[in-house]
Amino acid sequence: MALAKIVYASMTGNTEEISEIIEDALTEAGATVEREEVSDTDVDFFDDADLCIIATYTYGEGDLPFEFEDFFDELPDQDLAGKIYGVVGSGDLEYGEFYCKSADDFVEQFEKTGAAKGAETVRIENNAEDDDVAALKKFVSELMNKI
Repeated sequence: MALAKIVYASMTGNTEEISEIIEDALTEAGATVEREEVSDTDVDFFDDADLCIIATYTYGEGDLPFEFEDFFDELPDQDLAGKIYGVVGSGDLEYGEFYCKSADDFVEQFEKTGAAKGAETVRIENNAEDDDVAALKKFVSELMNKI
């Protein structure tokens, strides 16, 4: 059975809800899931995972959540070869080019770890609506198919 680990940061509750949707979909797909708020964990959380998932928000002009700063900086130093990763971002389209930029930044960090991208990044404006839930379920399905 695959072990999926989700790390998230949430200011308004939107990204926490998104991480819960992902957790439920992974559980339904047969994975064992551990989900942690980034303030309660560190980068070695992914050491024994098969699937490594980040759920992050972006604020301001493409700013990474302050809670994720240390985790983000330390992620490239991890050897995650043989693992699959996925990233989900929430943001606000009002920020134009900076919409969900933190999610894109995490993809770049994961690329330095040796992990393989398991699904395209999902970007959600604010909270998850029905279409977003469907996209998250597809995201989980694609990740599980890579295991």
